[in-house]
Order: sequence, then C-alpha cells, then structure tokens
Amino acid sequence: MRLATRPGVGRWVVAIVIPVVDGIKDVSSFTRGVALVVKGPRVDAPEQAIEGFLRGAGLTKDQLEIRDEKKGQVYFAVVEKPGRPAADIIAEVLENTIRNFPWPKSMRWGSGSLRWVRPLHSIICILSDESGTTPVALDIDGIIAGDKTQGHRFMSNGSFAVSGFDDYAAKLKRAHVILDPTERQEMIWQDATNMAFANGLEVVDDRGLLAEVAGLVEWPVVLMGKIADEFLDLPPEVLQTSMKEHQKFFSVRNPKTGRIERFITVANRETRDQGATILAGNQKVLSARLSDAKFFWENDLRVAKGDGLTAWTDRLSNVTFHNKLGSQKARIDRIAAMAATLAPLVGAAVEQASLAAQVSKADLSSEMVYEFPELQGLMGRYYATAAGLPEAVAQACQDHYSPLGPSDDVPTAPVSVAVALADKLDTLAGFWAIDEKPTGSKDPFALRRAALGVIRLLLENNVRLTLTDVIAAHIGAIDPSLPCDALTADLLAFFHDRLKVFLRDRGVRHDVIDACIAMDGNDDITLLVKRAEALGAVLSTDDGVNLVQAFKRANNILTQAEEKDGVEYSFGADVKFAESDVETAVFAALDTAEPKIQSALAQEDFATAMTTMSGLRASVDAFFEAVQINSDNEIVRRNRLNLLSRIRSICSSVADLTKVEG
Repeated sequence: MRLATRPGVGRWVVAIVIPVVDGIKDVSSFTRGVALVVKGPRVDAPEQAIEGFLRGAGLTKDQLEIRDEKKGQVYFAVVEKPGRPAADIIAEVLENTIRNFPWPKSMRWGSGSLRWVRPLHSIICILSDESGTTPVALDIDGIIAGDKTQGHRFMSNGSFAVSGFDDYAAKLKRAHVILDPTERQEMIWQDATNMAFANGLEVVDDRGLLAEVAGLVEWPVVLMGKIADEFLDLPPEVLQTSMKEHQKFFSVRNPKTGRIERFITVANRETRDQGATILAGNQKVLSARLSDAKFFWENDLRVAKGDGLTAWTDRLSNVTFHNKLGSQKARIDRIAAMAATLAPLVGAAVEQASLAAQVSKADLSSEMVYEFPELQGLMGRYYATAAGLPEAVAQACQDHYSPLGPSDDVPTAPVSVAVALADKLDTLAGFWAIDEKPTGSKDPFALRRAALGVIRLLLENNVRLTLTDVIAAHIGAIDPSLPCDALTADLLAFFHDRLKVFLRDRGVRHDVIDACIAMDGNDDITLLVKRAEALGAVLSTDDGVNLVQAFKRANNILTQAEEKDGVEYSFGADVKFAESDVETAVFAALDTAEPKIQSALAQEDFATAMTTMSGLRASVDAFFEAVQINSDNEIVRRNRLNLLSRIRSICSSVADLTKVEG
C-alpha cells in the first residue's frame, strides 16, 4: 500500500492510496533472540533472560522454537500478526492524517475537536477493487466520508458519485474544476501570452505568481485590462510590484517601450458578459492602488530633486541598525570609509565610491520603499538619477545589495563592486565584533549569504583583496578594544568554510581546497581559488596523482628519519655523493624544475608551476624504485635524505600536499 498526495485546488486536498487490497496478508516475523537480546537467549541461558524474551514476544515457553547455532541452541519466536481489512487501515490512517495535518495556522470551526486551516465540509474516501467501489466508513466530528463530491460552486449543479481517481478527475473537469495544478498553470500562461501577443504586447514572466494564482482558481478564466494613462509614467517595477502584491495581477509590457501598459487577471468562473463586470471591478480597485503608488512616487521625487538624498540619509540617524552596532547612519559612514579604501583595488574613483556609499541606503527613508520594502535599492537608483547624481553612483544604489543568492547576478561596474563589497564586509565584521555569528542552522542576519556574496564579487570581478587587513582595520574602527587578530582569524575561517561549499558545487574537491588554504596568502580569495583550480587540474592527471604519492612517501621517510636522528634534513643535497645514474637524474630534474616553479609562483602562474612539478614524476618514481634511502654509508644516507627534503620543499611550495587524499 502506498499513499500518494497530489496538490489540490481551491477547496480540495487530494490523496490516493495505491494499490489497495482487501485484507493485508498475514505477516510472520521471525524474531531471533540473539538479535533482540545480545547473543541470546540460548537454551542454557539464565531463566530470567528467557522470561524477559517471552514477555517481549508475548508468548509462552512451549511456543518457542529451538534451533542449532554455532554457539549452541538458541530460542526463536514466531509471532503471527493477523491481517486487517484495508478499509480499516485506510480509515485509521486518514483520520490520523486529517486530525494531525501540520498546518502553519489552524483553528476549531465547529463544536468538535478538529482543528483545520479552513472549515472541512466533506470527505470522499472510497475503496475500489475488481468487484466495485465501496465507501470507507469514516466519521470525523460528524463529517461522514462517502463516494460523492461536487464541482464548481457556480458553474455546476448537484453532487455526483465517483468510482476511482481517474473517474474523480474526469467528472470534476466536466463540473468545471481542473484538479491538476500544472494543467491550470499551463492554461493560464497559454491564454495570457496569446492574449498579450494579439495586442502586440508580452506578459512579464513571473513563475512564482503563476503558481500562486493557479492555486487560487478552480476554472481559470484569463482577462486583460488596461492601466489608466495617468499611471503609465510610474516606474515599471512599481506598477509590477503594486499589481502583484495587492491584486495578484500579471504585468503586460510593451516590448518596444518597456512600459507596463496592461494587466492580466485570472477569474474563477465564466460569465455571460465575458468577464466585463469582473474586469471593471478589478480596474477600479487597481486605480485606487496605483493612485497611492503615484502619490508616493511624486512625493519622493519632490524630495530627491529638492533637498537631495542627504535629507533621507540624515533621517537614518534615528533608525537603529542593531542595538550593539548603532544606527543606519553610523553604518553608512563605516561603509563609505571602507568603499573609499576598496575603490582603487576595483578600479573605481574614490570620490564616486564614497558618495555612492553615502546615498546607497537613502531610499530606506522614502515613502515608496516604506510601502514596498522589496523595491529598496531599485528606487534608490531612480531617486539618485532624479537628484542629478552620476550614473555610476545611481547604479551602485541598486547594485550594492547584490548578489542576494547563488543565482543572482553579480555587479561588475567598479563603483557598484566597491560599495557592494563594503556593505557585506561591514555586515560580517560588525556581527563578528558583537559575537553574533551563525550557529548550526540558525543565521538570522544572513551572514552566510553575505560571505558568499563577497566571494562571488571577488572571483567574478577578479579582485585581489587581502581580507585580513581589511577586516582587522574595520573591526578596530568599530571597537578598538576588541581582540582584532582573533576575530579576524575566526572570520577568515568562516570565509574558508563558505568557499569550500562554493567550490564543491563547482566540482573542486574538498582536500584540494584544504591543501591550498594551508598555504600563505590564503586571505586572498581570488589567489586561493586560482591555486585550487590549478591543483585540481594537475590531480586529474596520472602524473599528478603519482607525484603526490611519491611526495607522501618522501615525507613519511623524512619524518621518521628526522624523529629518529633528532635533526631536520634541510642542509642541501650534493650531487657528488650520487651513486647511480637514476640518482643523478633526480638532481638534474630538480635543478631544471625548481627555478621554473619559483618563477611561475612569483608570477602567480600556478598552472605552470604545478604542471612543472608533475613533470618530476618519472625521475622521482625511478629514484624510489632503484635507490635504497637508508644506505650503509651514513654520508650517502644523509645526502639522500636531504635530496628527499628538497623534493618535499619544492612540492610544498606549490600546495600542502599532505592534505591531499589518496
């Protein structure tokens, strides 16, 4: 028996049990004592142990079986569990499901004890087999299950009986209820796009709204209305947000001008006047909503063009960002200072970066953002443009919140990058300074998202930034008495954890990342990722894999020898003590590779450095195969250990290969 649920529609919640048989087969469960009581009970076990087993099995001693095992004879119990009628099981499961359904909010609607999100009017529950259909006996607070249901409240008449799910869905459709939500979505989208296309327009794609609207209607009827001319000059995003949030309307855009000119609403019934009355009512309500939006827009423009954005920014002195981190205005000042510091690193003008940071959150004081918080940043761009600020500054007002998630676009304009980095780094440094770090699954201040945003901004813009210097200076500016070094190290470790998750999703192994994090310069995210990608590429080749194994062998031999001899073998090997051509070949290979690797590392060309390193594989493999390190000649032995130290040193200059698995 399998319980399958399907999303319902409007007034329906649907579940199917398949397949259904009348009377579940009897099941015999063989319970071995050894499995339930450790290694027993055996036949010769203490009587107390045997009695405990009998109580658990619900049997008497003469009902047990005795079987031979390696350690002696062991008791077995055969427990018969008789089958039950399927209808009884379904009724029991369904009642338990209905009474304990995890609604976010529920209440009692009648005199009974049932709590439900909305009043529960009827239950259809049937059992179908070859002989026909039988209603399941189920009574929940006076609501008796049966085999009858009804269709659309206004477009169908009376109730009807059903004999199975297919019959149920088909009869509901004939009664003007489309049960499948995907079908409703497709119908809405198809009709809406066709209607818009016929008028030379296009529907603004909004899959979330489509799913929501499809869940509100049983028989979708798409209607298109006009937006009054007086509202057409509102920003498209304002029109779209107002219609979506208040009315659940789709926006219809003119592809030539980009203006939102019409709207799509979805009615739940067909009417004799083809929806004219419904449309007229919707247009009336929409005009009232858009009148409010227009009022906010005009008031905000008056402030932006008159007093400028600083008037709004000054008001943020009275808005608390966090009780331990001060006001929004104090935070803006910190962000502006950091943006000015970061500007040269991202190719932005210092004056523009500082100005953009100062006005980036001014729109939080605007009437429009107060009404529609989701428009913050976007409205900042409009108001900055209206105030006559440079385009780069206006764009930064919108972009500095980005990226908000793993699929969000990353800003590329230099001023936007500087302000976006400063905004996120201030958030992270600030909450680390007051010890409000993410714990487990809890991250109320979205610090993981902020760290990922910093990582993506740095990588996708190829920004070279020493995080420790920036973070330490910023924490010190917040509170000079704090232990900056410890907090900075902890926050850097947090960045590394987020970077591991980010790179893992891009196919980079965790051990490769660890090998690179262990190197100097691990606070430069761009450099760190460049090293990790190069190491990952080398480790995908046979030469790379085998060289790592040779490195680990050399490292193990050295570690043991250094522990035994009480010295560190780093004095430099001399080729004059080489006793074979294979040994001489290793010296030659190292002499050739080492300067190339050092030069490549100096130029941060990790790909060349690691490819050159992997080229040592053949000579090192031959050396281990032909040469015995622990020679009887102590001078030769020490020279070979120093040679291994040179191999280790060269490989370790590229990455900490001890972290690499395999």
